[in-house]
Amino acid sequence: MRGIILSGGSATRLRPCTKITSKQLLPVYNRPMIYYPLNTLIKAGIKEILIIISPERAGDYLNLLGSGSKFGVKFTYEIQDQPKGLAEAFIIGENFIDKENVVMILGDNIFEDDFINDIQDFKKGGKVFAKKVPDPERFGVVKFDQNMKAVEIQEKPKQWISDYALTGLYVFDSRAIKIAKQIKPSARGELEITDLQNWYLKHRELEVGMVKGEWIDAGTFDSLLKAQIFAKKKMQDKMIINN
Repeated sequence: MRGIILSGGSATRLRPCTKITSKQLLPVYNRPMIYYPLNTLIKAGIKEILIIISPERAGDYLNLLGSGSKFGVKFTYEIQDQPKGLAEAFIIGENFIDKENVVMILGDNIFEDDFINDIQDFKKGGKVFAKKVPDPERFGVVKFDQNMKAVEIQEKPKQWISDYALTGLYVFDSRAIKIAKQIKPSARGELEITDLQNWYLKHRELEVGMVKGEWIDAGTFDSLLKAQIFAKKKMQDKMIINN
């Protein structure tokens, strides 16, 4: 299993803070934001991790994280020149993934849950994770039938279909590379991760797990403040990444 942290983008919603640094390098209590998704991967036993970054912040990531040896893992870095969608990460990471299964986590997502069993037991297909939220219109959304089986996934639907958002943690087999290459850009010019998920759903190979603990997408000032408070109260004993 290989790991990817997608940590590019311009983070315009957090300006002016992100005029001088990457969103994922902003502090969340006593650690840089990226330490939290990195902690999730390392706790799950991932030893080889690709970090996808924007070109103007590459040196900052290298200075902070280095080769990964101080964390007991190996980092590879790739540049995402422009934010063209989450699914593009699998194209950028094609050589890194090779024929292995891969778990991708967004660099601004903070999870209370551990996903050790979900990741280590994964064999084939795809697995994503849903969480009930009050503002599903901000996210990719999954609709379930009466048996809680996923039947539909939409990206930021304009009309309400469900209050279950899909979080920023995705596990796929290596076919994700080929599928991502076949995705057509959406109206906003991006390769949508929901299109990738829908391919696996259509072929009955997508499993949807539930996030039981807290999940924060720290991409706005309000959610970043929430992440600060949560990290101080709940995450300190869950972190193995300290230095």
